[in-house]
Amino acid sequence: MGPLAGYRIVEFAGIGPGPFCAMLLADMGATVLRLDRPTVANLGIDRPARFNLLNRGRCSAIIDLKREEGIALALELVGKADALIEGFRPGTMERLGLGPEPCLARNQRLVYGRVTGWGQDGPLAAAAGHDLNYIALTGALDAIGRAGQPPTPPLNLIGDYGGGALYLAFGIVCALLEAKSSGKGQVVDAAMIDGSASLMTPFFGLFAAGLHTAPHGENTLDSGAPYYDVYVCADGRYISVAPIETKFRAEFYHLIGIDAASLPSAADRANWPAIKEVIAARLATKPAAEWCALLEGTDACVAPVLSMREAPRHPHHLARGTFVEIGGIVQPAPAPRFSRTSPDLPTPPQPAGQDTVEALADWGIAADRLAELRQAGIIADARRG
Repeated sequence: MGPLAGYRIVEFAGIGPGPFCAMLLADMGATVLRLDRPTVANLGIDRPARFNLLNRGRCSAIIDLKREEGIALALELVGKADALIEGFRPGTMERLGLGPEPCLARNQRLVYGRVTGWGQDGPLAAAAGHDLNYIALTGALDAIGRAGQPPTPPLNLIGDYGGGALYLAFGIVCALLEAKSSGKGQVVDAAMIDGSASLMTPFFGLFAAGLHTAPHGENTLDSGAPYYDVYVCADGRYISVAPIETKFRAEFYHLIGIDAASLPSAADRANWPAIKEVIAARLATKPAAEWCALLEGTDACVAPVLSMREAPRHPHHLARGTFVEIGGIVQPAPAPRFSRTSPDLPTPPQPAGQDTVEALADWGIAADRLAELRQAGIIADARRG
């Protein structure tokens, strides 16, 4: 089930945006086969396989890509695929003999998806880097943080997952749609700097209009405005306050017991600190739960700041099934929702090589050949050695 049911994708195992993209496509019903290495160095933050949730929803096969027979097998799988995902440094796949040219020669309809930090070309293309470096170069990092403080690393949501994985998934699906009419595949070059810059599009518009020109922490959407920030309550818990529109702000002030007419004009940014002090003093008089009982579900635009432990238990998430339990681990459910082609729940993450023989057989590799490849050490199955 799922809107991508029937599509087959080969994923060359990596870290960060590549696996996240593969997870997104698998969540939507695509059959994704992850090709793992025989000996795997620490890829990212080390953890037991079942906690690497980015690997959910797909099988893993171990293939030795340092040997000619392994490359031949990978090319055979590529010939049966609709798309490919790789996230290595530029030139790595070419050196393996698995670059776009031989893969598209084998399968002219193939969508060849590749994700890197700096892109496939440019002065920095060959350099190492991570999410924080990519978002630093696009203006995104400088825009995030409180006034007078250094820029705040926003986890690795913007570069790796927003600017990298989501744009790669979007690009692959776009190219798959185009291939249906043209009969031809193409390369999708998803660079995290490009995607991160794209995510900043509305802010570049605000900047050009003179509406987001102050240092970080002093603009409307970066905690500068009194009506777009988090406030501490009497019990030390935080609530988020975001009534940007005037009518919502009026509702917020009314419900928390502040006379809006007594406040200086929020149209003058010089008044923002004074307004923030009044709001902070008022919200500090009650615990967060009391404020949320009063404000949640109204047009005051208030929500509690929940931890990852607390978020899945919120009534709204419970009602919508926003979080699910798979393999004993609570995690976000596939998104978005579909009215007709709702995907099944993903399967738990599998260790490298857990399903080598079964997965390759499902992709049409004959049993006698699989036995020969296993005997020669070209493939390996984690369950059998």
